[in-house]
This record gives sequence, structure tokens and C-alpha cells, in this order.
Amino acid sequence: MTARIDEDDDPYLWLEDLDGAGAARWVRDRNAETLAALTGGERFAALRAEIRQVLDADERIPYPGWRGDRFYYNFWRDAAHPRGLWRRTTLDQYRRREPEWDVLLDIDALAAEEGESWVWGGVTVLRPGYQRCLISLSRGGADATVIREFDLDRREFLPGGFTLPEAKSAAGWIDQDHIYVATDFGPGSLTTSGYPRVAKRWRRGTPLAEAEVVYEAQADDVTVYASHDPTPGFVRDFVGRSLDFYRTENFLLTEAGERVRIPVPEDASWDVHREWLVIRLRSPWRVGGATHPAGALLATRFDPFLAGERELTPLFRPDERTALSYHVWTRNHLIMATLVDVRSRLTVLTPGETGWRREPLAGVPVDGHSRLVETDPDLGDEYLLASEGFLQPATLRLGRIGGAAEVLKREPASFDAANLTVRQCFATSADGTRVPYFVVGREPATTGPTLLTGYGGYEIPLTPDYDGAVGRGWLARGGSFVVANIRGGGEYGPRWHHAAMRENRPRAYEDFAAVASDLVAQGITTPAQLGIEGGSNGGLLMGVMLTRYPALFGAVVAQVPVLDMRRYHRLLAGASWMAEYGDPDREEDWAYLREYSPFHNIRGGSTYPPVLLVTSTRDDRVHPGHARKMAARLREHGHDVSYYENVEGGHGGAADNEQHAFIWALTLEFLWRKLTPLGRGVPRQPSADASERTQVIQQ
Repeated sequence: MTARIDEDDDPYLWLEDLDGAGAARWVRDRNAETLAALTGGERFAALRAEIRQVLDADERIPYPGWRGDRFYYNFWRDAAHPRGLWRRTTLDQYRRREPEWDVLLDIDALAAEEGESWVWGGVTVLRPGYQRCLISLSRGGADATVIREFDLDRREFLPGGFTLPEAKSAAGWIDQDHIYVATDFGPGSLTTSGYPRVAKRWRRGTPLAEAEVVYEAQADDVTVYASHDPTPGFVRDFVGRSLDFYRTENFLLTEAGERVRIPVPEDASWDVHREWLVIRLRSPWRVGGATHPAGALLATRFDPFLAGERELTPLFRPDERTALSYHVWTRNHLIMATLVDVRSRLTVLTPGETGWRREPLAGVPVDGHSRLVETDPDLGDEYLLASEGFLQPATLRLGRIGGAAEVLKREPASFDAANLTVRQCFATSADGTRVPYFVVGREPATTGPTLLTGYGGYEIPLTPDYDGAVGRGWLARGGSFVVANIRGGGEYGPRWHHAAMRENRPRAYEDFAAVASDLVAQGITTPAQLGIEGGSNGGLLMGVMLTRYPALFGAVVAQVPVLDMRRYHRLLAGASWMAEYGDPDREEDWAYLREYSPFHNIRGGSTYPPVLLVTSTRDDRVHPGHARKMAARLREHGHDVSYYENVEGGHGGAADNEQHAFIWALTLEFLWRKLTPLGRGVPRQPSADASERTQVIQQ
């Protein structure tokens, strides 16, 4: 049933007008208030300089990407190149302490030449050949990009080459003279989520308007796609549409233009590598006389499967502690990454005549978190592996399956971790669920200021990583840092995510509240000294904590947040998230959304902790109106709210390291001021069962 949503009770709709004079004036006034309150002292300037030093450090690992031509490509930002350099080098050079880089494109020089605030948006290189690429550039860091063809040999944009104006586009190579393109072709060509609805095949030298339509999605789908696999002997083309955030309909596109349905579950993800089809399930699937559980990974041969055979080999089955995180191919092997209580494991799977052989991946340290940085499925079985932890700077290794792994780069420490430890703990949520979280800091002899973060959505896990900005700006000052692995995320696979979707979303908030309470019970902090921070969906989490659990916290920071659950689906990309949250225009969905929508649950007369809202005018994914309206309503009811809106930065909130450093310094300075003057609290002993739910680990 559809409910009529009366918007007359929202006096702040005018703040959704990005270009409105009144809204711009309001933003300038709020920014001025916040900057005057937080940025005037020497401490803020020193903090910003320290974080900038971490972000710009020459000793950082220049993480490379492989494009299939044996070069090591890298995009690099530093103080001299704030918008960045796209460059490449050879393996022999990369092994050196200071490699010689071949600069392909200088974004700062391009921005100065063209008078645009260009931000790097990524690149797609033509395979094979590798002389041409499609470069995406955004204005101020928005999701919408301009796409231009670039000649790698001549180091210049190709005159008369493929070019797309600013839009939320997708483009990929077919061959040197043809690309697939999905973009804004004019009225009716976008979905209600603002993404392309039509995919076309575009031939060089012809007008975009004459490009051939290969597939069209529906207006209420999320988006459309078309892609080409140039693997010799396995050349294939695919088209499809995203029905919602998690469900897709996929087809093999034949040379005759026929579409052959790929009969996998709509909510499953899949990929094809040479003769193999690999399917990752998000819900149970009964096929071929067997039922495979949600979270399983299955393999079969693509052509026989398309012809009707259903011989599927289970490569992974989840259990209560273990979930599949991701998988990647090399030329002859599949590398599978799993999480066991949020700690990484990497396994090599090799197909053979008698089945799939499995063995541990070489070079993976016992301690810390390891992730695959790159493989090259076209050329060989090499891989790049990064290993790090909360207190361990990253190490980058080059390995080859079946051989040893070589250390290529080690990142130096950004802060002194000599007296710090990492512990994994488990809190008990309202329904009895054990919720893991990591605590980084000094042993809790006394309580102290603590920063707690979380996300809890879209099946995205939060795993240990080395954050020099948090280390330098928070841990080094004596604070503790906590990461909560609440439901809604992907730490335990689809079941962990499904448990907090739609009407079950409050479970994620109960989990986060349980972690906050457990930190106090263990004597790590007090409510007055506990600050929280999160962005995007994590910003929604922060808004709910502010309005539903205010007594648990001393300060709240929400970055690029979703906060108005009545109108989120009408703002920018919001319609694409309804599979996660629900449809506010359906009476039964709004009935539960209204119960936690932060914007609609602000109350006068209640005591809220001070809050800082941070957003970006150029965020074209989560509308800055969410944060603007939340701040205005909090001000209306007399609550302590600070607000800062960056003029650029997109959904990432910042367009370069200077802006990143400023926002992090603003966040940490706000938290430090709000949490430390309120008293140190009374030292508390850990609760009787703390030893049973706490494990000291090296991360």
C-alpha cells in the first residue's frame, strides 16, 4: 500500500536546493561558526600539519595496478602534486627505493591549463594493445565524470577520440574502434536513481547519437551495463540490468545480437574466467538436486552451464565464524579470501582433472590483515599482497602461486606504537548476538577518551588497517580507537547483512549500543569520554545513536550522512538504496523507517551530546541536504551542533590531501575538545567475564 507523504511539515526543504542563494548563505554562516570555534588555536594547526605530513609522506607505498602490459601503474598525490600524477614504471625500477617513474598525466597541470578543479576518477586501458585508455575526471570529486580517450604512447588526449560530457557514465573497450557506453543520452535515458538506463555500442568517428542500442533497463531499475571480455579463445560480451542494489538480470550477448539469459539467482554475484563460471550466493539456492547455502561459492564450466548442465562444485561453505570476503583469478588459479572472526585467510584453489586442489597462499603473515592488491588473469599467476594491522604499517609482497613471495615495499611507522595493544572483544547485543569489535590503545588502567567507529550496511566488512591519521592524531595523544563489526556489514557474510536489512535495521543500532556499553563495562572509557564517528551509511548510524541512544556518548561526528529516511529515495542516488532500507512511499516501510529516521526523531527537551556534521556540496551520491536539514533542526531545538560543508570532495568528502587533512583535523579536534574536559572518570576494573570475551592479538 502506498502512503501519501505530506512534505508540508518539513520547513527545511529549501536547504536541499544546492544552488539556492538562501541555502548557500546558510552554509557559509554555519561554516564560519564552526571554523571560528575549532580552527583558531595552535593545536589545530599542528594537528592538521601532522596529518597532512602523514598523507603526503614520500615513504608511503605507491600501490600499483596492473593493466596487462607488464608495467606497474600508480596514481600518486603529495604536497607538490595535490591533485596527483598518473604514472608507470617497470618491475625492476619499482623494486628500487626511489623508482624512476614515467609520468603519463599530471592532473594539477591539466587543471591549471583548463581552469577546472579536476579530480582523478580512474582509467580503463584497451586490452590487448595497451596504447589507448579511457580516463575519467570529475569536477571536485563528484561521482559524475567527464571521460576522454588518452594515447599512452604520445602522453596526450586523443584529438577527435572518444569523449563523453559530465555524467554518471560507464564506458569500456570492445576493440580499438568500438566502446560500450552507458550515459545520459537525454530525456528518458536515466533511471530514477540517476544512473544510465541505456547501453550502446559506439563506433569511432560517428556521433554518439547514432550509437547502436544493445540493451535497455527499466526506469525503476538502478542501472544498465554492457561489457566485453577480450580473452583469446573466450571472447564474450555481456549485458544486463541491476533490478535493485542486490539483484541483477544478466545475459550473454551473441555475435548475432541475441541475448542468452545466464540462469543464476538474481541476487547472486558471478564472474566468468576463461572456461569457468563462479557464482557467489546471497541466499540459498536449490539446483541440480542440491541446496547450497547463502554465502557459498560455486564453480562450473560456463558453456555447459549455459547449455543446461548443472554440475556445480562447492568451493566454499560458510559456518558461524567464517565468511567469504572476496575472490580473484590469476591465469590458472582462483584465490579466495575469507574472514574468520574478522581475521583474514587466503587460499589458492586450482582446477584439475580430479577436482579443485586447495592450499594456503604463500607469503601471508600469521599476524595482521592481508589483502590482494592485484593479479593479472591475462598473463600469469603473479599476485601483489598487502599485509597490515592497526599497529603494523603495510608490507607489499610480490608472489607467484607455487613459489615464494618477495617483499617489494615496507611502509614506515607514522606513530609510536610501542605502548599500544590491539584486542578483539565481543559484546552481547539486545537479542543475545555476539558482536565483535577491536580495541586499539593502551592497557586500560584508567578510563580515557575513546573514538568508536562503525558502518553496518551493504555487506561491507570493517577489517583491520593501518591509519596514520588516526594514529598520529588520536592514539598518539592518548586516546583509544575502537572498530565495531556490527550486523548489516559483511564480517560474517550474507546472514550478518540480512540480519539488519530493511525492518531489521535497528539490530545494527542495538549492536553498536552494546559495544558502547561494553567499553564502559570494561573500564576502557565512560559515556562522557566516548566519541563516535561514521560516514555515509555509517553517518546514518551516527544519527540514530544521537537521537536514540544519546546517554551513551559524549560526542558524535557524522560525515556525508544519510539522515532523512522519508526523502532519501528522492535525492540523487537514494532510490538505489531501497533494497537496503525500504521504500518510504510504502506505508508498511515508512512505519518502521519513521521510528529511527534521525531527522524525524529530534526532540526538544532531550539532552543530546554535541554533534559535528560534515558533508560536501559536490557529493552527488548522498545529498548534502541530509546534513544541512539535520543541523538546522538540531539548532531549532537548541542542541549543540557544529556544521562544516566542503565546497568539493564528492562522497569522499575531500578532493585532495590538504582537504582530507583539514577534515580529519576538524573531526579529531572537535572530539578531543568535547571528550577531554569532562573529567577522567573513576577507574573501573574489567567485569568478571571480560577475560572470556577479550583476546589480545597482533594487528
